[in-house]
Amino acid sequence: MITLKDGNIPSREEAAKKSKGLEGIVAAQTGISHIDGINGRLYYRGIDINDLAANSTFEETTALLWYGKLPTKGQLERFQQKFADNRLIPNDVISILLSLPKKTSPMGVLRTAVSVMATYDPDEGDNSLEANVNKSIRLTASMPTVVAAWNRIRNGLWPVTPSKTLSHAANFLYMLTDRVPTETEAKVLDTALILHADHGLNASTFAARITASTLSNLHSSITSAIGTLKGPLHGGANEQVMRMLLEIGDVDRVEQYLRGMFAAKKKIMGFGHRVYKADDPRAAWLQKLSREISESTNNMRWYQMSERIREIVQEKTSLPINVDFYSASLYYTLNIPIDLFTPIFAISRVAGWTAHVYEQYSDNRLIRPESEYIGPMNVPYVPISERE
Repeated sequence: MITLKDGNIPSREEAAKKSKGLEGIVAAQTGISHIDGINGRLYYRGIDINDLAANSTFEETTALLWYGKLPTKGQLERFQQKFADNRLIPNDVISILLSLPKKTSPMGVLRTAVSVMATYDPDEGDNSLEANVNKSIRLTASMPTVVAAWNRIRNGLWPVTPSKTLSHAANFLYMLTDRVPTETEAKVLDTALILHADHGLNASTFAARITASTLSNLHSSITSAIGTLKGPLHGGANEQVMRMLLEIGDVDRVEQYLRGMFAAKKKIMGFGHRVYKADDPRAAWLQKLSREISESTNNMRWYQMSERIREIVQEKTSLPINVDFYSASLYYTLNIPIDLFTPIFAISRVAGWTAHVYEQYSDNRLIRPESEYIGPMNVPYVPISERE
């Protein structure tokens, strides 16, 4: 619905203008996450993201999103074991990855693999909540395996078999590098995954809910979400932030570079958000994590450049920093390839996507908005012999 001001119904023109890109339109009710854009707050199931980032793990946060409350110690241990037991992907999926052109984008590979894995899921065809939770466990556990396997395959290396003892975040880094990560490396990535796990009715989540509203299956919904996240206006902003940092090259060149950007009125990636009018609360955590991993690896270059960019941009504009800004330097300092930044977003956000699919199924109505026709009317049909 469109929010009314002073009890007045907006004109058709006002409504059309406000709803471009569905801005200002409430398309669903949800109990999964809440964004307070004015004050820069984010809540999962009513719990402040700051509390979760400080105290939780990705596995525990996923259980919270799916089941609606924090698990007990025993429940969490069983949940973690299910994740560990479902990290392998079918050999036939590995064969498909081996057959793909090496230039295929990681997001394209992930979209293809998720679609294929539907055919191997033992609960395929069962749309009950229990079956969908089982599918979600398999998907969430195995998507990091796909991403890490593809990165090794395209570099001429054989995929690393997933660990059954490492955490979700640590296992991903292990499969990516064939090296057990340090405690700091695992912790900073784990916290980053928590921060990205859900974020209201963003484009990819909405795509998942639209697909689910047709009563298509969970894998189809997640494939839709991945395809939507693949677009550079949704996923990929942190990749562009990192490319900007690489182009600048050194903290001493930041001011000159930004002067050129301001003069040319070019967008500086990592600033501004459709919802947040204050700093994105996730950005403060990613700033802290980026500094932590930079200090741990004795590589402060990218963090220091990011800090200088933030200082200059926020001196000249009122734009808040967003979740993409510091995640760029964080992932790059973890030696993660730039084109894997968006797939990492996906292997976290699948927790929220699947929670929204459950919610859509629970009180479903086909999502089918209207459109306003603005083309010509009563156009005569001209025979082909008379057309110019």
